[in-house]
Amino acid sequence: MAGRLIVAVLRNQSKHPLFSVEERLEMIADVVKPYPNVEIAAFEGLLVDFAASRGATMIVRGMRAVSDYELEWEMALMNRRLKPEIETVFLMAGEEYSFISSHLVKEVAALGGNVSDVVPPMVERRLKQRLAAENRT
Repeated sequence: MAGRLIVAVLRNQSKHPLFSVEERLEMIADVVKPYPNVEIAAFEGLLVDFAASRGATMIVRGMRAVSDYELEWEMALMNRRLKPEIETVFLMAGEEYSFISSHLVKEVAALGGNVSDVVPPMVERRLKQRLAAENRT
């Protein structure tokens, strides 16, 4: 679909994720290391402005379930209004991943469940380390 892929991580001050943007970029970099055409970057502001600044012509969004559709559709239409030259493409998650969310993965891991089949090994290791450190405090 594209010769180059940029995995973009939003710097969103209103959210309080388990890992900082820098930590997430580090983990993503480890996971995409085998793919020389994949770049990673953090951004602030509008995704379409970031995409335009990097010369992108397409935004790829994943959909896990029908419940994702309405919000994603609204965002795609607004992005089209803001930057008509950038198209949004939706990709459906495989059935085996359609139920996965970061919240669910964190909750299962925090309760001692196995998440090895839904996250890369390095992410699982760091997730367990972070949760253990939080439980000690």
